[in-house]
Amino acid sequence: MAPSGPGSVRRRCRRVLYWVPVVFISLLLGWSYYAYAVQLCIVSMENVGEQVVCLIAYHLLFAMFVWSYWKTIFTLPMNPSKEFHLSYAEKELLEREPRGEAHQEVLRRAAKDLPIYTRTMSGAIRYCDRCQLIKPDRCHHCSVCDKCILKMDHHCPWVNNCVGFSNYKFFLLFLAYSLLYCLFIAATDLQYFIKFWTNGLPDTQAKFHIMFLFFAAAMFSVSLSSLFGYHCWLVSKNKSTLEAFRSPVFRHGTDKNGFSLGFSKNMRQVFGDEKKYWLLPIFSSLGDGCSFPTCLVNQDPEQASTPAGLNSTSKNPENHQFPAKPLRESQSHLLTDSQSWTESSTNPGKGKAGMSNPALTMENET
Repeated sequence: MAPSGPGSVRRRCRRVLYWVPVVFISLLLGWSYYAYAVQLCIVSMENVGEQVVCLIAYHLLFAMFVWSYWKTIFTLPMNPSKEFHLSYAEKELLEREPRGEAHQEVLRRAAKDLPIYTRTMSGAIRYCDRCQLIKPDRCHHCSVCDKCILKMDHHCPWVNNCVGFSNYKFFLLFLAYSLLYCLFIAATDLQYFIKFWTNGLPDTQAKFHIMFLFFAAAMFSVSLSSLFGYHCWLVSKNKSTLEAFRSPVFRHGTDKNGFSLGFSKNMRQVFGDEKKYWLLPIFSSLGDGCSFPTCLVNQDPEQASTPAGLNSTSKNPENHQFPAKPLRESQSHLLTDSQSWTESSTNPGKGKAGMSNPALTMENET
């Protein structure tokens, strides 16, 4: 076997360094457990009832925090399915064609049966040269993982993983439980923190743990609250961090709210239909990560014809037609919810014709 070169050694060193933030958080979490459970609850608290209540509540939050953090770290990001990879013949043809219109024509032919509705800023097919695949909607290439990640939000150094379709729910729960963990520690440690400054605590090592524990919990509470609030806003708008900075470009143009289906459906797309799983780090998100229902306000110029079997229901120019590609079954009920969709009064039995607002139509994707 050939000896590894300098490049291979550098890559291994980088992979080790990427784990430093995770190790730091783990050590900090281990110290906080010792400082709170042992030094504060067992050593410093004199009331047995207070000890029991604090220890039970603390361990519940601690368990949920660790569980969601673990799932965020070790859930592998999902990559595009095989249908988005170019065939051998298409790769050869792409290599022969120069960059430009001929290059794009090859990609357009390869993507004609794929659920692709977003484009680059110039209107071209989104193609990854590194992975040699056509990018699904909301998919981006991560330079750290060196892979295309489905519904990529960002690469988080604190979990040493890409946050995307497969673990975004876990990441949100990690932020939520870590915030509750810090707020609970700060709230229950406050009275003992005050006693520290008024010399009301015994002169033992416990008082220093109590002081630093409060400072750490309060500091992380501030940063986590802003980060968690930001991601709650992203979920309510059905955006990723990348889409918040650069709005997705559809074939009809840029639309910053192109994937938003309304607050309720946006929540269900991330957390799922069964509310009993919402607070648990168990995967329950809807869909397959390769296609998403979109809310289009403008007519798609490339979808001028009505699909077979679906007649136009109105001559009103605001009542747009559906694209030819059906939505994947895993997402279809987001568009066929009885509260949002109504049967066409002019053409019953032909399927859903639009939302209660005729100026707003839903684009079905496979």
